[in-house]
Amino acid sequence: MKILVCISNVPDTTSKITFTNDNTAFNTAGVQFIINPYDEIALSKAVELAEGGKGTVTVINVGDASTDATIRKALAIGADNAVRIDAVPRDAWFVANQIAAYAKDNAFDLILTGRESIDYNGAQVAAIIGELLHIPSVSIAKKVEVATDMVTVEREIEGGKEVLTAKLPLVIGTAEGVAEPKIPNMRGIMSARSKPLDVVEPFSVELLAHIVNYETPAPRGTVKLVDATEVEKLVSLLHDEAKVI
Repeated sequence: MKILVCISNVPDTTSKITFTNDNTAFNTAGVQFIINPYDEIALSKAVELAEGGKGTVTVINVGDASTDATIRKALAIGADNAVRIDAVPRDAWFVANQIAAYAKDNAFDLILTGRESIDYNGAQVAAIIGELLHIPSVSIAKKVEVATDMVTVEREIEGGKEVLTAKLPLVIGTAEGVAEPKIPNMRGIMSARSKPLDVVEPFSVELLAHIVNYETPAPRGTVKLVDATEVEKLVSLLHDEAKVI
């Protein structure tokens, strides 16, 4: 089974986020980048499925050379080889088109992504890839089981769970619970240095949207404490200041 895992290069959640060029560009200075945590879950599941010679795992990333360290970590976790589409990931539409084009030419059985990236939280890439390749896609999967050419996917829905089955090829966006993230060991780190990382030129994709500017959230206001006996005061504050009633 040939498995393709889509990974994105995202800022660590502990990084301080700022913007440049009149708030039109993300400031990468001093920011630590990591594999998107949801993508790391997808990668761990792929490695698990391929263990014992049952398949091969290729990771793919749309990014410039600055993402190579992140890709090498994915190789250390257990991917067999990697591909980098040499382009800045403009938006989900652009990224999905680049990945779908590569996947179409290489006939993968299973394509795994994270449910979303933690920087933009769009949750669009998996569905767009499936549509572009004309194959089924399932997002926010909490459990994935593969038996021969059939895949069983479990999702959480309001009030319960949904269980779906589909034939390969298939695209799945994974969430927590699908697999425990794997920590690279020394052998994996050493072998990652010699594993192939192919750089592929991007192709032109129609621009459907562009970012006008970024804004940071407004600072949190001060907290007002109201004694439990002052019900009228609480109601007044909720009505006149908070304007929620």
